[in-house]
Amino acid sequence: MAKRSSSYVCQSCGAVAQKWTGKCVACDGWNTLAEEADVGTGTAPGVPEARTRGKSLAMETLEATADEAPRMPTGLAELDRVTGGGLVPGSALLIGGEPGIGKSTLLLQVAAALADADKSAMYFSGEEATAQIRLRAQRLGLTQSPVLLAAETNLNNILATLSKGKRPDLVIIDSIQTLWTDGLDSTPGTVSQVRAASQSMIRYAKLSGAAVLLVGHVTKDGQIAGPKVVEHMVDTVLYFEGDRGQPFRILRTVKNRFGATDEIGVFEMVQSGLKEVSNPSELFLGDRGGKTPGAAVFASIEGTRPILVELQALVVQSSLGTPRRAVVGWDSSRLAMLLAVLEARCNLSLSGHDVYLNVAGGLKIGEPAADAAAAAALVSSFSGVPLASDCVYFGEVSLSGALRSAGHAGARLKEAQKLGFKRAVVPAGGELETAGTKLDIERVSHLRDLVDRLR
Repeated sequence: MAKRSSSYVCQSCGAVAQKWTGKCVACDGWNTLAEEADVGTGTAPGVPEARTRGKSLAMETLEATADEAPRMPTGLAELDRVTGGGLVPGSALLIGGEPGIGKSTLLLQVAAALADADKSAMYFSGEEATAQIRLRAQRLGLTQSPVLLAAETNLNNILATLSKGKRPDLVIIDSIQTLWTDGLDSTPGTVSQVRAASQSMIRYAKLSGAAVLLVGHVTKDGQIAGPKVVEHMVDTVLYFEGDRGQPFRILRTVKNRFGATDEIGVFEMVQSGLKEVSNPSELFLGDRGGKTPGAAVFASIEGTRPILVELQALVVQSSLGTPRRAVVGWDSSRLAMLLAVLEARCNLSLSGHDVYLNVAGGLKIGEPAADAAAAAALVSSFSGVPLASDCVYFGEVSLSGALRSAGHAGARLKEAQKLGFKRAVVPAGGELETAGTKLDIERVSHLRDLVDRLR
């Protein structure tokens, strides 16, 4: 009997090696190589073998008009915002998040909302029994929703169930790492099994027209586990974020073939499930009743939505040889650069102080326009002078200390006015749309001018 050959596959990037090594040469990951049996082409479900020479295809031009993709509202306005207006029939979505963040709760609410709207929803769980799902539905008050449940990890059984009877409108797989097919001699969760299961479910979605929502585990780095090719194959990639110490959850899209990326939806975890937050700005502003030094309000843009968030800074004299630099919700490298600019361009000596920066509400900010608000909070904490509670800040700080303009300035100002703010400190350069706003605008060209005013 011929001995079956095997190779070692990296569980992080999918690279193949002929022998085991402690470090993957492709992604530099340690202890990520796992032995998997070599299989021929076509053993994975949905991958036909090339037994014919193929046939020529009829090519088309760009002149043909394409209709906009139809939408299927989910009943959750925040989820519809993130997906671009609802689920697209025949699309595949991948949602990732830390364990216990609320992924299963969100998906059960989506399935129940669609089922109540005369849509067919099927929920396949590979991690929980149907009794556990019923208990969650009872806690959420969703027991009357006609959602079809099954606890199954065999991919072939799931595909056979889906092909029987009427096509469902929504199929939920929780999670893709638990599925396995007997055509592969590897354990569930390996690169081969995850790739085969994902490809089969995506192929089913394209052929049947059902929307397929896949749940993916995340690694300790916060990335979706498994090969990166899974994120390339699906149409939409969503991340469910949040701090377990706070009840607020953020659903963020990082890829969307049918809508905008970097859009966020905000939810609040309550006893009855996830509750939508219609005005996130009030959530992230925190308690602004007292005048405390080191708090500045930043007018941010998340996708197409303007959100006001409070940046909190604390600058104290350090007793250590190397002062601490701690930041939560912002880029630590950006904070180090901003501190260097304050010291080099504004003569503000912070080298002997511990610096702490926090974004209120658990939101993570990635846009450079937060530099001006962060600098204002740092100067306020260092000088001990509180900032005006009715003022917002935005603008990018360059290495020379100049304030650069930020996009969507008009939307930022309108959101600030809607929440009762009276003033705004913005960069001097760039066009500013002030139509319809009554804010007192202060144009600042250099960070030194802002520091002198705050001092």
